[in-house]
Amino acid sequence: MLKSAFAVGLAALLPPSLSSCTGSDRPENLVVAGGEPGGFYLEFSTLLAAALERHGVAAHARAVATGGSLDNIAELRAGRAAFAVALADAAGQAGGDGAGGDNAEISAIGKVYENYVHCVVRKDSGIRDISGLTGRRVAVGQPGSGTSLTTPRLLEAAGLGTSADAAAPSAGTAAVENLGLNDGIAALKAGTVDALFWSGGVPTAAIAAAQQEVALGLLDLSGLLPELRRRFGGIYDRVLIPEGSYPGIPAVWTVGAPNLLLCRRDLDNGTVERTVQLLVHSAAELIPQSTLGVQFLSAESLINTAGVPLHPAAADAYRALHG
Repeated sequence: MLKSAFAVGLAALLPPSLSSCTGSDRPENLVVAGGEPGGFYLEFSTLLAAALERHGVAAHARAVATGGSLDNIAELRAGRAAFAVALADAAGQAGGDGAGGDNAEISAIGKVYENYVHCVVRKDSGIRDISGLTGRRVAVGQPGSGTSLTTPRLLEAAGLGTSADAAAPSAGTAAVENLGLNDGIAALKAGTVDALFWSGGVPTAAIAAAQQEVALGLLDLSGLLPELRRRFGGIYDRVLIPEGSYPGIPAVWTVGAPNLLLCRRDLDNGTVERTVQLLVHSAAELIPQSTLGVQFLSAESLINTAGVPLHPAAADAYRALHG
């Protein structure tokens, strides 16, 4: 229902086709920086690249696999990608990850959906809340991912220190390992880590697949929100992973963060405007098949970019739509 409402509501705002563009005023190639295989970023980015090409925004467009938000920002800054998806906390960090590039200013095209932080444990672990991670081994996201930025903030808000010594973490600390989604799931199944943090859509296909092999649970992280907001501002939200998202796992409250579609500020206005029209008019083409649809937001929410400035052409396009 949410998918349908999103698509129908947005379609009503625009004429039945994107603004016309000819071969002479469209880019030849556009790259969308995505994320890890099995995660939402790469799935969404692949759909977006296909739509950019299908609707003539670019002659050719493709999505590329990356480590996640911080890597994607680095790809933008270096000019290797025209678009990228990233968590708002990563995008709002001054300087991104500081890697390479010409320090071109990053702008937002829009808020495309909500990310849900998963703290995944084995049901037989005995871990019932985040305090139970003390003395445990925790996968906190691979370097370059948004998860690797968000997870230390969560542990800090929970009053947990971190240690790189997996063999003997000290009292009040968790032993952290920089493992991404797929390596983290493999380690969780093998019992070499006790918990996996992952920030992504609902459901995340790789977690759903793992649940068929080993009984998993999700920890409620929503109690950390007051401290998170006190330390890092109002970026984070209380969001619900609904029952049925993962077989056998009940509904659980967790922490969410806006997920943004970003571009370089020097991306040409015509491409930005046509991409906004694509997000609005062709939204139904950009919803991954695996999703429940709960994280895709209304037309008005596209402009709520958590303090990351809209590209001027995107702001003009939304202004034309909303007045």
